[in-house]
Amino acid sequence: MALAIVSLGCAGASWAQSPQRGQEQGDWPCRQIKVENISLASVWTGPPIDTAAQTWRDDQAIVDLVAKISARRTSIEEAEKLIADFASTAKEKRAERLTTLFAGVYERLQSERQDVLAGLERYGRKQKDLAEKLRAETQGLREEQDKKPSDPQKVKELSDALQWDLRIFDDRRQALGYVCETPALIEQRLGALARAILAAME
Repeated sequence: MALAIVSLGCAGASWAQSPQRGQEQGDWPCRQIKVENISLASVWTGPPIDTAAQTWRDDQAIVDLVAKISARRTSIEEAEKLIADFASTAKEKRAERLTTLFAGVYERLQSERQDVLAGLERYGRKQKDLAEKLRAETQGLREEQDKKPSDPQKVKELSDALQWDLRIFDDRRQALGYVCETPALIEQRLGALARAILAAME
């Protein structure tokens, strides 16, 4: 019972320690501040991409390359080589085609990051719901234990259910550490690809 109370206190604290600087925390479960979108200006200093953003899907070679270099299984070193090879075939249209390539990469990684943010909020919502369930289970266990006489079998059943849900909650909370880093990792990859594309324009 003592373990249940301590663990439940930690469950509540995990939400209290993840504020968003003056914003409602909502279902966001991470300590990191939630940033909805990657600012284009923070990663790109090349030509405007407005037109390219509308047309990059019309070029199958660019579509295929966007998919290849955006994938996390492709190392940055390999992506840099693929970008350099692509640039060498573009000749006098190098700047235009590289800008179009970046437009595709930006859209793809921005979309991937949005999916991750939405998944994290769903995860956070489930954790909040489970935390509420744990509080109710703890209260129910206390009430059963306080009965005169209490039912030992009922106490055991309630205690086992509570311990199981606490284990699930803690396992999920521990997994959050890596998952919460994913949006930043996507942004870092976008920045690295942007630098490689800009370097290939020179």
